[in-house]
Amino acid sequence: MMNIPRRFYDRHSIQPLLFVVFSSLLVMATMTSADGAGGNSSYESDKLDAAFDYIQANDWPAAVDELNQQLEEYPDDADILNLLGFTHRKQGKYGEALDYYQRALAINPKHRGALEYLGELYLETDQLPLAEEQLAKLNHLCMFCSERRDLKKAISKYLDAQSS
Repeated sequence: MMNIPRRFYDRHSIQPLLFVVFSSLLVMATMTSADGAGGNSSYESDKLDAAFDYIQANDWPAAVDELNQQLEEYPDDADILNLLGFTHRKQGKYGEALDYYQRALAINPKHRGALEYLGELYLETDQLPLAEEQLAKLNHLCMFCSERRDLKKAISKYLDAQSS
């Protein structure tokens, strides 16, 4: 029988290796593919700068106008549709927002932003189970992404408000 020196299997000598392996897995888990992050954007991101400026200023009608112009040029862009859903939701136009989110998700079912914002729409319209469905989808897509974290926080806040 072959004697293996204890140092080769001592738990202390394995800890650095385990740290590297688990760190690598964590990094890989937080990395996302392009189709999950935003969509299938066929435009350069700076084309939405004006819309983002309007959104930052809470100028929803101007943002909608800008996004509609972009949508004419890129009708199947999930990012634009998601932002149109967001701007309509912020104006309280829930039916229109729902339509835009659903269109974005029909193009890209893994669109994290649309899943998060759709969940928030469901909370704003008192449809907690549907919001939780969106969170479950995000749990499956990305355990450490900001969209999942933000929707989870919104659901917790919703539940706290319901219990008070």
